[in-house]
Amino acid sequence: MHLPTAMNYRHAYHAGNFADVLKHSVLFALIEAFKAKDTPFALIDTHAGSGCYALDSEEAGKTGEYREGIARLLFPDLQRNGQGSLPPLLRNWLDTIIALPGNEHGLKLYPGSPLQASLAMRATDSAQLCELHPEEAARLRELFHHDHRVHVHQRDGYEALKALLPPKEKRGLVLIDPPYEAQDDEFRLIEAALKTALQRWPTGVYAIWYPIKLRSQVQPFLRWLQRCGVRRALQAELLVHPDDSSLRLNGSGMAILNAPWNLDQVLREPLQAMARLLSQERAASWRLDWLVQETETPASQVPHVRPLSPSRRPR
Repeated sequence: MHLPTAMNYRHAYHAGNFADVLKHSVLFALIEAFKAKDTPFALIDTHAGSGCYALDSEEAGKTGEYREGIARLLFPDLQRNGQGSLPPLLRNWLDTIIALPGNEHGLKLYPGSPLQASLAMRATDSAQLCELHPEEAARLRELFHHDHRVHVHQRDGYEALKALLPPKEKRGLVLIDPPYEAQDDEFRLIEAALKTALQRWPTGVYAIWYPIKLRSQVQPFLRWLQRCGVRRALQAELLVHPDDSSLRLNGSGMAILNAPWNLDQVLREPLQAMARLLSQERAASWRLDWLVQETETPASQVPHVRPLSPSRRPR
Protein backbone atom coordinates (compact mmCIF):
# COMPACT_ATOMS: atom_id res chain seq x y z
CA MET A 1 0.00 0.00 0.00
CA HIS A 2 1.39 3.39 -1.02
CA LEU A 3 0.72 6.11 1.55
CA PRO A 4 0.83 9.79 0.56
CA THR A 5 3.46 11.89 2.28
CA ALA A 6 1.34 15.03 2.48
CA MET A 7 -2.30 16.03 2.24
CA ASN A 8 -3.83 19.32 1.19
CA TYR A 9 -7.46 18.51 2.03
CA ARG A 10 -8.83 20.90 4.62
CA HIS A 11 -9.51 18.08 7.06
CA ALA A 12 -5.74 17.93 7.44
CA TYR A 13 -6.13 20.80 9.91
CA HIS A 14 -8.38 18.67 12.09
CA ALA A 15 -7.32 15.07 11.45
CA GLY A 16 -7.06 13.00 14.60
CA ASN A 17 -8.90 15.51 16.79
CA PHE A 18 -11.40 14.55 19.50
CA ALA A 19 -14.22 14.38 16.93
CA ASP A 20 -12.25 11.92 14.80
CA VAL A 21 -11.58 9.79 17.86
CA LEU A 22 -15.31 9.42 18.47
CA LYS A 23 -16.20 8.91 14.81
CA HIS A 24 -13.54 6.35 14.02
CA SER A 25 -13.86 4.33 17.21
CA VAL A 26 -17.60 3.98 16.52
CA LEU A 27 -16.83 3.04 12.90
CA PHE A 28 -14.41 0.38 14.17
CA ALA A 29 -17.07 -1.00 16.52
CA LEU A 30 -19.59 -1.22 13.68
CA ILE A 31 -17.17 -3.05 11.39
CA GLU A 32 -16.32 -5.48 14.19
CA ALA A 33 -20.06 -6.13 14.56
CA PHE A 34 -20.38 -7.06 10.90
CA LYS A 35 -17.33 -9.31 11.12
CA ALA A 36 -19.11 -11.40 13.75
CA LYS A 37 -20.74 -13.18 10.79
CA ASP A 38 -18.82 -14.91 8.01
CA THR A 39 -20.87 -13.43 5.19
CA PRO A 40 -19.36 -10.37 3.42
CA PHE A 41 -20.55 -6.83 4.04
CA ALA A 42 -20.30 -3.55 2.13
CA LEU A 43 -19.23 -0.10 3.31
CA ILE A 44 -20.47 2.98 1.44
CA ASP A 45 -18.72 6.23 2.40
CA THR A 46 -20.51 9.30 1.02
CA HIS A 47 -17.78 11.86 1.83
CA ALA A 48 -14.53 9.92 1.78
CA GLY A 49 -11.97 12.74 1.68
CA SER A 50 -8.32 11.98 0.99
CA GLY A 51 -8.06 8.79 2.98
CA CYS A 52 -4.92 9.60 4.98
CA TYR A 53 -3.41 12.67 6.64
CA ALA A 54 0.15 13.60 7.54
CA LEU A 55 0.34 14.84 11.12
CA ASP A 56 3.72 16.42 10.50
CA SER A 57 2.26 18.57 7.70
CA GLU A 58 2.01 22.35 7.84
CA GLU A 59 -1.78 22.12 8.15
CA ALA A 60 -1.74 19.77 11.14
CA GLY A 61 1.04 21.79 12.76
CA LYS A 62 -0.96 25.02 12.59
CA THR A 63 -3.78 23.70 14.76
CA GLY A 64 -2.21 20.79 16.63
CA GLU A 65 -5.70 19.39 17.16
CA TYR A 66 -4.47 15.80 17.01
CA ARG A 67 -2.50 16.44 20.20
CA GLU A 68 -5.80 16.95 22.04
CA GLY A 69 -7.28 13.87 20.36
CA ILE A 70 -5.58 10.72 19.14
CA ALA A 71 -2.25 11.55 20.81
CA ARG A 72 -3.92 11.66 24.23
CA LEU A 73 -4.97 8.03 23.84
CA LEU A 74 -1.70 6.80 22.37
CA PHE A 75 0.82 8.48 24.65
CA PRO A 76 0.39 8.31 28.45
CA ASP A 77 2.53 11.42 29.03
CA LEU A 78 -0.08 13.49 27.18
CA GLN A 79 -2.96 12.17 29.27
CA ARG A 80 -3.67 15.00 31.69
CA ASN A 81 -6.81 13.49 33.13
CA GLY A 82 -5.88 10.22 34.70
CA GLN A 83 -4.16 6.98 33.83
CA GLY A 84 -5.43 3.47 33.52
CA SER A 85 -5.80 0.83 30.85
CA LEU A 86 -7.96 1.51 27.84
CA PRO A 87 -11.12 -0.50 27.11
CA PRO A 88 -10.50 -3.36 24.65
CA LEU A 89 -12.38 -1.64 21.82
CA LEU A 90 -10.18 1.46 21.98
CA ARG A 91 -7.01 -0.58 22.42
CA ASN A 92 -7.77 -2.75 19.39
CA TRP A 93 -8.67 0.31 17.31
CA LEU A 94 -5.48 2.14 18.29
CA ASP A 95 -3.41 -0.94 17.40
CA THR A 96 -4.55 -0.61 13.76
CA ILE A 97 -3.36 3.00 13.68
CA ILE A 98 0.00 2.22 15.28
CA ALA A 99 0.54 -0.61 12.78
CA LEU A 100 0.03 1.70 9.80
CA PRO A 101 3.12 1.87 7.55
CA GLY A 102 4.79 5.18 8.37
CA ASN A 103 3.97 5.05 12.09
CA GLU A 104 6.80 2.70 13.03
CA HIS A 105 8.72 5.45 14.81
CA GLY A 106 5.87 7.53 16.19
CA LEU A 107 2.54 8.93 15.13
CA LYS A 108 3.14 10.48 11.70
CA LEU A 109 0.02 9.49 9.74
CA TYR A 110 -3.61 9.48 10.70
CA PRO A 111 -5.90 7.33 8.54
CA GLY A 112 -9.23 8.77 7.47
CA SER A 113 -12.41 6.72 7.46
CA PRO A 114 -11.71 4.91 4.14
CA LEU A 115 -8.27 3.71 5.20
CA GLN A 116 -9.40 2.81 8.71
CA ALA A 117 -12.24 0.76 7.26
CA SER A 118 -9.96 -1.01 4.80
CA LEU A 119 -7.56 -1.94 7.59
CA ALA A 120 -10.41 -3.58 9.52
CA MET A 121 -12.22 -5.21 6.59
CA ARG A 122 -11.71 -8.78 5.45
CA ALA A 123 -10.71 -9.94 1.97
CA THR A 124 -14.32 -10.70 1.06
CA ASP A 125 -15.76 -7.34 2.15
CA SER A 126 -16.03 -4.30 -0.13
CA ALA A 127 -16.00 -0.51 0.07
CA GLN A 128 -17.55 2.11 -2.21
CA LEU A 129 -15.92 5.50 -1.63
CA CYS A 130 -17.55 8.68 -2.93
CA GLU A 131 -15.62 11.93 -3.19
CA LEU A 132 -16.68 14.86 -5.36
CA HIS A 133 -13.46 16.91 -5.21
CA PRO A 134 -11.17 15.87 -8.13
CA GLU A 135 -7.89 16.11 -6.21
CA GLU A 136 -9.24 14.18 -3.24
CA ALA A 137 -10.71 11.49 -5.48
CA ALA A 138 -7.34 11.19 -7.24
CA ARG A 139 -5.59 10.70 -3.89
CA LEU A 140 -8.09 8.01 -2.95
CA ARG A 141 -7.44 6.16 -6.21
CA GLU A 142 -3.70 6.39 -5.59
CA LEU A 143 -4.10 5.09 -2.05
CA PHE A 144 -6.22 2.09 -3.04
CA HIS A 145 -5.08 1.31 -6.57
CA HIS A 146 -3.85 -2.15 -5.50
CA ASP A 147 -6.86 -2.96 -3.31
CA HIS A 148 -9.49 -4.85 -5.30
CA ARG A 149 -12.00 -4.50 -2.45
CA VAL A 150 -12.17 -0.71 -2.73
CA HIS A 151 -13.89 1.27 -5.48
CA VAL A 152 -13.60 5.06 -5.76
CA HIS A 153 -16.38 7.17 -7.29
CA GLN A 154 -15.81 10.84 -8.12
CA ARG A 155 -19.38 11.95 -7.58
CA ASP A 156 -21.75 13.48 -5.07
CA GLY A 157 -22.19 10.95 -2.28
CA TYR A 158 -25.82 11.73 -1.59
CA GLU A 159 -26.74 11.18 -5.23
CA ALA A 160 -24.58 8.05 -5.41
CA LEU A 161 -26.69 6.31 -2.79
CA LYS A 162 -29.47 5.95 -5.34
CA ALA A 163 -27.18 3.83 -7.52
CA LEU A 164 -25.18 2.01 -4.85
CA LEU A 165 -28.05 0.83 -2.65
CA PRO A 166 -28.78 -1.89 -1.90
CA PRO A 167 -25.29 -3.39 -2.23
CA LYS A 168 -24.90 -6.85 -3.71
CA GLU A 169 -23.81 -8.15 -0.29
CA LYS A 170 -27.29 -7.25 1.05
CA ARG A 171 -25.80 -6.19 4.38
CA GLY A 172 -23.47 -3.40 5.38
CA LEU A 173 -22.98 0.16 6.46
CA VAL A 174 -23.43 3.63 5.01
CA LEU A 175 -21.16 6.27 6.57
CA ILE A 176 -22.31 9.88 6.12
CA ASP A 177 -19.67 12.38 7.22
CA PRO A 178 -20.02 15.66 5.29
CA PRO A 179 -18.05 18.88 5.98
CA TYR A 180 -21.09 20.83 7.31
CA GLU A 181 -19.98 24.12 5.76
CA ALA A 182 -23.59 25.29 6.20
CA GLN A 183 -24.79 23.21 9.12
CA ASP A 184 -28.56 23.65 8.88
CA ASP A 185 -28.56 23.12 5.11
CA GLU A 186 -26.39 20.00 5.50
CA PHE A 187 -28.82 18.45 7.95
CA ARG A 188 -31.63 18.93 5.44
CA LEU A 189 -29.51 17.29 2.70
CA ILE A 190 -28.85 14.33 4.97
CA GLU A 191 -32.53 13.96 5.77
CA ALA A 192 -33.44 13.93 2.06
CA ALA A 193 -30.68 11.41 1.27
CA LEU A 194 -31.69 9.14 4.15
CA LYS A 195 -35.34 9.21 3.14
CA THR A 196 -34.44 7.86 -0.30
CA ALA A 197 -31.79 5.46 1.00
CA LEU A 198 -34.12 3.89 3.57
CA GLN A 199 -36.71 3.31 0.87
CA ARG A 200 -34.14 1.46 -1.24
CA TRP A 201 -32.43 -0.36 1.64
CA PRO A 202 -34.50 -0.28 4.84
CA THR A 203 -32.36 -2.88 6.68
CA GLY A 204 -28.99 -1.21 6.10
CA VAL A 205 -27.03 0.34 8.94
CA TYR A 206 -26.53 4.11 8.58
CA ALA A 207 -23.96 5.99 10.66
CA ILE A 208 -24.13 9.80 10.54
CA TRP A 209 -21.47 11.98 12.11
CA TYR A 210 -22.63 15.45 13.18
CA PRO A 211 -20.92 18.46 14.79
CA ILE A 212 -22.21 20.05 17.98
CA LYS A 213 -21.89 23.79 18.47
CA LEU A 214 -25.31 24.94 19.65
CA ARG A 215 -27.60 22.19 20.92
CA SER A 216 -30.55 23.99 19.35
CA GLN A 217 -29.03 23.43 15.88
CA VAL A 218 -28.83 19.67 16.36
CA GLN A 219 -32.18 18.96 17.98
CA PRO A 220 -34.38 19.26 14.84
CA PHE A 221 -32.20 16.69 13.06
CA LEU A 222 -32.36 14.26 15.99
CA ARG A 223 -36.14 14.65 16.13
CA TRP A 224 -36.30 13.87 12.41
CA LEU A 225 -34.31 10.67 12.98
CA GLN A 226 -36.84 9.63 15.61
CA ARG A 227 -39.62 9.96 13.01
CA CYS A 228 -37.81 8.54 9.97
CA GLY A 229 -39.26 5.05 10.37
CA VAL A 230 -36.34 2.96 11.64
CA ARG A 231 -36.91 0.71 14.63
CA ARG A 232 -33.54 1.25 16.25
CA ALA A 233 -31.50 4.47 16.35
CA LEU A 234 -28.62 5.03 18.76
CA GLN A 235 -27.03 8.38 19.62
CA ALA A 236 -23.44 8.62 20.91
CA GLU A 237 -21.97 12.03 21.76
CA LEU A 238 -18.78 13.44 23.23
CA LEU A 239 -18.53 17.09 24.30
CA VAL A 240 -15.30 18.74 25.41
CA HIS A 241 -17.01 22.15 25.82
CA PRO A 242 -20.57 23.15 26.74
CA ASP A 243 -22.89 23.06 23.72
CA ASP A 244 -23.78 26.74 23.97
CA SER A 245 -21.48 28.55 21.52
CA SER A 246 -21.54 28.72 17.72
CA LEU A 247 -17.94 29.98 17.59
CA ARG A 248 -16.20 26.62 18.00
CA LEU A 249 -16.69 22.89 17.73
CA ASN A 250 -17.86 21.93 21.21
CA GLY A 251 -18.48 18.28 20.55
CA SER A 252 -19.72 15.78 18.03
CA GLY A 253 -22.02 12.85 17.76
CA MET A 254 -22.74 9.68 15.84
CA ALA A 255 -26.31 8.67 15.06
CA ILE A 256 -26.60 5.01 14.06
CA LEU A 257 -29.79 3.87 12.36
CA ASN A 258 -30.60 0.15 12.54
CA ALA A 259 -27.86 -0.02 15.15
CA PRO A 260 -26.48 -3.47 16.03
CA TRP A 261 -27.89 -5.09 19.13
CA ASN A 262 -25.87 -4.30 22.25
CA LEU A 263 -23.88 -1.56 20.50
CA ASP A 264 -24.75 0.70 23.41
CA GLN A 265 -23.07 -1.76 25.79
CA VAL A 266 -19.98 -1.94 23.59
CA LEU A 267 -19.64 1.86 23.37
CA ARG A 268 -20.40 2.80 26.97
CA GLU A 269 -17.00 2.08 28.51
CA PRO A 270 -15.04 3.58 25.56
CA LEU A 271 -17.11 6.76 25.80
CA GLN A 272 -16.36 7.00 29.49
CA ALA A 273 -12.64 6.61 28.76
CA MET A 274 -12.73 9.20 25.98
CA ALA A 275 -14.45 11.72 28.24
CA ARG A 276 -11.79 11.16 30.89
CA LEU A 277 -8.79 11.35 28.58
CA LEU A 278 -9.94 14.05 26.15
CA SER A 279 -11.13 16.67 28.64
CA GLN A 280 -9.73 20.14 28.05
CA GLU A 281 -10.18 23.17 30.32
CA ARG A 282 -13.18 21.48 31.98
CA ALA A 283 -14.44 17.92 32.29
CA ALA A 284 -15.75 16.43 29.07
CA SER A 285 -19.20 14.87 28.99
CA TRP A 286 -20.74 12.06 26.99
CA ARG A 287 -24.17 10.84 26.01
CA LEU A 288 -25.38 7.43 24.89
CA ASP A 289 -29.12 7.18 24.27
CA TRP A 290 -31.54 5.21 22.13
CA LEU A 291 -33.43 7.71 20.01
CA VAL A 292 -35.62 4.82 18.86
CA GLN A 293 -35.72 1.33 20.33
CA GLU A 294 -38.44 -1.10 19.33
CA THR A 295 -37.61 -4.39 20.94
CA GLU A 296 -39.73 -6.47 18.60
CA THR A 297 -37.23 -6.08 15.74
CA PRO A 298 -35.99 -9.60 14.87
CA ALA A 299 -32.37 -10.03 15.86
CA SER A 300 -31.63 -11.65 12.48
CA GLN A 301 -32.13 -8.30 10.72
CA VAL A 302 -29.20 -6.52 12.35
CA PRO A 303 -25.69 -7.56 13.38
CA HIS A 304 -25.15 -8.56 16.99
CA VAL A 305 -22.39 -7.19 19.18
CA ARG A 306 -21.12 -8.91 22.30
CA PRO A 307 -20.06 -6.52 25.10
CA LEU A 308 -16.30 -6.45 25.52
CA SER A 309 -16.38 -5.77 29.26
CA PRO A 310 -18.81 -5.00 32.10
CA SER A 311 -20.15 -1.44 31.97
CA ARG A 312 -22.24 0.94 34.02
CA ARG A 313 -25.10 3.12 32.94
CA PRO A 314 -24.27 6.83 32.54
CA ARG A 315 -25.26 9.11 35.35
